[in-house]
This record gives sequence, C-alpha cells and structure tokens, in this order.
Amino acid sequence: MPKAVTLIRSASLSGVAEYAYAATAPADARLIFLAGSCPLDADGATVAVGDVRAQAARCVENLRTALADAGAQLTDVISTRVLVASARQADLVAAWEVVRGAFGEHDVPSTLMGVTVLGYDDQLVELEAVAAVLDD
Repeated sequence: MPKAVTLIRSASLSGVAEYAYAATAPADARLIFLAGSCPLDADGATVAVGDVRAQAARCVENLRTALADAGAQLTDVISTRVLVASARQADLVAAWEVVRGAFGEHDVPSTLMGVTVLGYDDQLVELEAVAAVLDD
C-alpha cells in the first residue's frame, strides 16, 4: 500500500530539532485523529507509577493498538504531541527519547510539552497523534 505521509525537512531552519519540521498528505488521504494515548493497562490502571520512560513506552504501545484498529501503523503518523506532567526538562527529554526511538526514521513533526497534570491518577505521559492513510 502506498504511503500517504511525506515528511519535509527545512534547510532554512535550525538543524537542532531531530525530526521533520513539516509533513503533508494528499487530498485523498483518510485522516485519523487519535485521542491521547495514556499509560494504561487493559484494566484501565496506570502502569509504571513514577517512571516517565516506562509510561512513554506504554503510551506508544497503546498508540500502536489504536492505529492498528483504525487500519494504520506508526509510519502513517503525520504529527505527534507528547505531554509530560513535569516541570523538569530531564523528564520531558526522557519521554521524548522513548517516543522518538519508537518512530525511528519516521521522525514526524512533533511537539513536546510539560504540563501541570494529566487526566489519570499517577499519569506522567500522554501521546497524541494524527495519521494519514490511502485506502484501496
């Protein structure tokens, strides 16, 4: 199946960011807007209390499941937003390293944000995404 997502790198902007600055999808692509993926197990309990990296990994795992249910995969993601309930930059970086590692060379445009609190007890990380697919 052909891919809908085209990542765009900008030589005019700083090379500090380790991801594409923009992405496009053709007009006939089906867009998939995913709710924030949370670090919850099958019973709805928050996993890895106090562990930013492990919570980020569970968010990626749950995102993969939601994508699959919508007929997509990580390489169909066009952008992400990573939310970390912390004022410590090291916690944001830790979550980002896990998410970035999961996406590998498909380094989509992304926003990393420190927030005050997230929706579930003991939740430190949430991963939001938009994907685009070309249906047959």
